Amino acid sequence: MLRPLRIEFVGALYHVMSHGNRREDIFRDETDRVRFLDTLDAAGLKCGWQVHAYCLMGHHFHLILETPKPNLVAGMKRFLGTYTQRSNRRHRLTGHLFAGRYKAQLIDPRTPGYLVTAADYVHLNPWRARLVPADQPLSRYRWSSYPLYLRPTRRPAWLRVDRVLGEHGVNSDTVAGRRQFARRLEHRREGEGAAGWAALRRGWRLGAYDLADWMEGRRCVKRSTSAPSVERVEGDVALGRRLVAGGLQSAGWKAADLARTPKGHQLKVELARTLRAQTPLSRAWIAEALKMGSASYGSQLLGGTVPSKVRKT
Repeated sequence: MLRPLRIEFVGALYHVMSHGNRREDIFRDETDRVRFLDTLDAAGLKCGWQVHAYCLMGHHFHLILETPKPNLVAGMKRFLGTYTQRSNRRHRLTGHLFAGRYKAQLIDPRTPGYLVTAADYVHLNPWRARLVPADQPLSRYRWSSYPLYLRPTRRPAWLRVDRVLGEHGVNSDTVAGRRQFARRLEHRREGEGAAGWAALRRGWRLGAYDLADWMEGRRCVKRSTSAPSVERVEGDVALGRRLVAGGLQSAGWKAADLARTPKGHQLKVELARTLRAQTPLSRAWIAEALKMGSASYGSQLLGGTVPSKVRKT
């Protein structure tokens, strides 16, 4: 059976979900969940993602994700790969953590209601799984974004709440507005709108019947491979070059100085770390841009595994 194509475009909205391999847990304890969110934080910074909702269960997770740049595939590959490596190291395991491909269901961004339906589905997942007692508020489950909607001081920078609040009819992120939002979600918890969730469990999209026709008029990238889209790479490269130029200017260097200095110069290592933290650019691109030799040697420098006598400054 052919795999469905990944569709990417500027401002795309997705319901992303992935299960553990053989339906085994991907979160064994709170530390795993914290590390997953830390990895999501780094991916959000590198890719410019905006997360409208998330929920971490035992053997799967849900994300409602917006991509200002068409970079879902590249970002998810790095995100899930990084978390898998961290989980395997911590638990002394090898092999796959996630089962096959993640699900990425397109959400129609044109019509109010589709995004809020998806976000409510995600936020109510602990209730459907009976992880929240009937006499307790839904916010008791701490491993979803719903409690953060009600506590603005704890929100990470990549969590965006205004669109979901607005589609719930909450026009301001105030104490009164958040109470209104909580009342509406608790009402849905009692069963309102449950019939609309069937579409979230199947199909490639959540939206109007003409969603495919609408996308034909946009600059969409349809891919069945991991090759990055030209539009995404161009945006990432421009950002990388700007960061390198800014770092060189701050240090009083010129671009030609990169070729005249040792591969392991401390400034190069610092610039490489900045690029790794703030862009999804490959190690090969970074090594070439900073004249650090091969990608593997650059990785050794970043990891501190090159002997200090070699890392000349």
